[in-house]
Amino acid sequence: MATSQSLERTPWWRLPIIAVGVSLIVGVVLLAFSWPAVTADPRDLPIGIVGSAEQIEQVSEAIDEQSEGAIALTEYDDRDAAVTAIEHREVYGAVVLPAEQTQSPEVLTASAASPAVAQMLQGIATGLQQQIDAQIHATIEESLAQLQQTVADKIQAAVQAALSGQAPQAPAPEASAPLTIPTVTVEVTDLVPLAGGDPRGTGLTAAMFPMVLGGILGGVILTLTVKGGGLRRVVGVLIYAPVAGVVLAGILQGLYGALQGGYWLNAAAIALAIAAISSTITGLAGLIGPAGVGVGAAFTMLVANPLSATAVPVEFIPAPWGAFGQWLPPGAAATLLRNLSYFPGADSSFQWALLGIWAAAGLALTLVDIPARRLAAGQTEAEHPLTL
Repeated sequence: MATSQSLERTPWWRLPIIAVGVSLIVGVVLLAFSWPAVTADPRDLPIGIVGSAEQIEQVSEAIDEQSEGAIALTEYDDRDAAVTAIEHREVYGAVVLPAEQTQSPEVLTASAASPAVAQMLQGIATGLQQQIDAQIHATIEESLAQLQQTVADKIQAAVQAALSGQAPQAPAPEASAPLTIPTVTVEVTDLVPLAGGDPRGTGLTAAMFPMVLGGILGGVILTLTVKGGGLRRVVGVLIYAPVAGVVLAGILQGLYGALQGGYWLNAAAIALAIAAISSTITGLAGLIGPAGVGVGAAFTMLVANPLSATAVPVEFIPAPWGAFGQWLPPGAAATLLRNLSYFPGADSSFQWALLGIWAAAGLALTLVDIPARRLAAGQTEAEHPLTL
């Protein structure tokens, strides 16, 4: 007679299927998290430039050769216009070329926008300095050659005068004037530096994960534990998101200093992001049943989060996935929090509106609750195995 223990044993033929399936899942997870970083290759990074047409043409060729197509230059009339563009996150930085050759060029950066791009601009500044030093060296060599030729001509004239019995002429005073060597140093100005408590920007990057995880956990737990219809889950999300926003903002800003700017504004942004993520999961559950919990959580963690451009600029992620990620809640939230912390002048209306749309759509689907309606209509799980 078979015992209960023998009945619960997994058949041998299922073991390789389970092992292979788990391996494939692990591979998908690894691919999802590593792909954006491994394939990161900057393309068309918007960088400003100020100068004359001749200067811009000359420097553009050098920058294109140095960056290999990673930078797309945008011309501005003056330094003030370039500064405004940086503060509004229209460009990551700018190269300001002087009107006079004896004046120093300036490279404007914003490490708070992206430490990686700021480092790239530092390399451009180094390349400009080498180019200027080479031009100064060539100018000095040319001046020395002219001076040597002038001295040689004077000596030759004096010798010929002496041979002809004439008195040699005294050299002109300017011929003995000292040779001046100009000093031109490329200046690098960080217009929007990272906070002193987060000099490398790791805190702001790390802040995104608990927010995304909080949104996923909220959606999963509310879906699995709150019974009695979609309205109760909607109320649960509306209570959970603001409380979680206040708590996370208190830890990330008050304790760690990862966020800057106004505390309540950051708390509101986090709350809206958590509502958008949580309601997406509860909404999918309201649309297709329990399977929606897994679909929503997997999509958010394995697709939306890696494409959020939290650690690297959007231009580092292969097109069109970088732009696509900005239409998802984690990407919109990452951009919004960075703007609120360091770029208050930037237009964040798109991010606020997008998160609000995601939250509203998710709550609407949660309220519809199609599985509950089917149960109320007397339909069975056998009729809808994936949605009941």
